Amino acid sequence: MKKSPEELIGEIVYLTKHHDLWRKYECINLIASENVMSPVAERLYLNDMMHRYAEGLPFKRYYQGHKYLDEVEVRAQKIISVLFDADHVDLRPLSGTIANLAVFVAFLENGDKVAALDVPAGAHVSHTIHGALGLRGVEVLQLPFDRERMNIDEDKAVKIIEKEQPKMVILGASLFLFPHPIKEISDAAKSYGGLVVYDAAHVLGLIAGGQFQQPFREGASIVTSSTHKTFPGPQGGVVMAAENVEFERVQKAIFPRLVCNHHIHRLPALAQTAWEMWKYGEAYARQTIKNAKKLAERLAEFGFRVLGEPYGYTESHQVVIDVREYGGGKINAEKLEENNIIANKNMIPGDETNAETMKNPSGIRIGTQEMTRWGCKESDMEVIAEFIHRVIVKDENVRDDVVEFRKSFREVHYC
Repeated sequence: MKKSPEELIGEIVYLTKHHDLWRKYECINLIASENVMSPVAERLYLNDMMHRYAEGLPFKRYYQGHKYLDEVEVRAQKIISVLFDADHVDLRPLSGTIANLAVFVAFLENGDKVAALDVPAGAHVSHTIHGALGLRGVEVLQLPFDRERMNIDEDKAVKIIEKEQPKMVILGASLFLFPHPIKEISDAAKSYGGLVVYDAAHVLGLIAGGQFQQPFREGASIVTSSTHKTFPGPQGGVVMAAENVEFERVQKAIFPRLVCNHHIHRLPALAQTAWEMWKYGEAYARQTIKNAKKLAERLAEFGFRVLGEPYGYTESHQVVIDVREYGGGKINAEKLEENNIIANKNMIPGDETNAETMKNPSGIRIGTQEMTRWGCKESDMEVIAEFIHRVIVKDENVRDDVVEFRKSFREVHYC
């Protein structure tokens, strides 16, 4: 018998309530691409702007009724500009992928060469022919990757760039343990007029806190990002650029080609988060990285193969473990979820790019940014590492222990 709309909406309300309780107060969230907003940002997120349209740029709209929201958007742009040392800022992309696509649409044409990492080496899918980049009909050159260092091999990369002269080089990654060699690659690309784009989606909050690398100062021309990973804002995207970039091309790619209404209700919350990162970002970013290092060290002590070991495991929020000997990423991510520990399966260097491997890759990717936001320190990472060991290696049920652990971490910090 079919359920009525009244029954269905009742179930949806119930499921939404229990999702909030489960994820916020009963789980250890280690997804490297997620975070939580502050209570103030959450309150600012819920505003009348969610009902409104704002096609075009501030003060140049195609609708009326923007005398307040235009001022909000301009001020949000200014805060982001100061925080990241950017000359141009556009907050209209709805995601990091849309931000990337806007740059690809603005500057690439069919047949152009682009240099980027492949997925097992850490690239986001939007950097590949299988994602947004593939929509432009370009030739993709793979940047060489040093598996031991878990980073781009800058010497080999520079040689490829000098020889092939790609129109665009994409740096930044989805699996991202160490800062990329922006300066070396930028010097090579700019020698013939190439464009260096840095996807900061995963590390934007670390950059805001001055604890990772500074893309513009090191030579990137454009920085794209989402706004909800280490940067703990509302879901959305941003494109930033240096002064010499033809930014009008990006703006025209965003509207009217890719985005009409850009969900302007998120901008007050985004501005609030940027202010929090301006005031507290250094302490937050430093603790996030300390937590990642401690978690990696403790997992290694438990016998896990933690990537990046010869170089200190990580300089970011991420820790990556090779779990092939325990059955692969899929089964272990599922086992962790059953125990209220949320992490994701992930391809790692050496994995083949095929359907079978993508379903069950070799790795588990872990991020410490959200649990840092909830107040965790290094000693708490040791507890979390033990939970992971008990689940994956000992096949124990630690769900009740996780719920009890989370009772001590229910207030958002660094805000």
